[in-house]
Amino acid sequence: MERHVLGLSGGRDSAALAVYMREHRSEIDIEYFFTDTGKELPEVYEYLDTLEGFLGKPIVRLNPDRDFDFWLRQFNNFLPSPRTRWCTRQLKIRPFEQWVAPMLKRGDTVYSYVAIRADEEYRAGFASKHERLIVQLPLKDAGVDKAGVMEILDSAGVGLPAYYEWRTRSGCTFCFFQQKIEWVRLLERHPEFFYEARRYEKTAIEDGSPFSWSEGESLEDLARPERTREIRRDHEKRVARMQARAQVNPLRPDSEPIDIDDLYGHAKACIACHK
Repeated sequence: MERHVLGLSGGRDSAALAVYMREHRSEIDIEYFFTDTGKELPEVYEYLDTLEGFLGKPIVRLNPDRDFDFWLRQFNNFLPSPRTRWCTRQLKIRPFEQWVAPMLKRGDTVYSYVAIRADEEYRAGFASKHERLIVQLPLKDAGVDKAGVMEILDSAGVGLPAYYEWRTRSGCTFCFFQQKIEWVRLLERHPEFFYEARRYEKTAIEDGSPFSWSEGESLEDLARPERTREIRRDHEKRVARMQARAQVNPLRPDSEPIDIDDLYGHAKACIACHK
């Protein structure tokens, strides 16, 4: 038996892939899934509801059997970081592997559709470790780039997730890949999540964790009014310089010309979380 699965992160690329497959490969019965860490933005859940309405079928929620707090204790309160991404492994990849394991055990062939665009390099970390788990890259194969993703979502009437007004990633509220301006905006938009992240960080530092959520400074320091003003000024200067050189994207409500990560010159993301 063949199974076809497509993971949604709450981000634009995976959403565009789901729309693309519905419009161009409607003969395939795709099972859509979302791996819920329990630490997602409310805008992510709202966007998933929008996608369910468009797709006309439910998005299966994969919940890890042990939540972030459990794994944080297992790692002695050491925060995850770009160098030790235990959160991705335990809260995203592990639940997916557990979900497809019975399919593979029965002898099914599972096709997994991943939202890598034509303007991105395929990352070997997404290569399958099982001969009957076959990774497919429809957007890349069709030559769909970032602009193409925007066009797909706009044409379908799905649009972008609401959090794109202030942040360019899905994933956990306290994702360590956030730029400092995104932390400032999290403080403004969802202060309860910012203060939760600060509590995690304070406990971790007290227990000897070498990492803070934001590189080079604690959230306590980042939240000081003079520091948030400095971060804002720096961000506004970056945007102004970029706007002088690039056409503004009309899909961005705050008139930022490109993704925040691109603006800062070192785009980073976990594909499992942010695609």
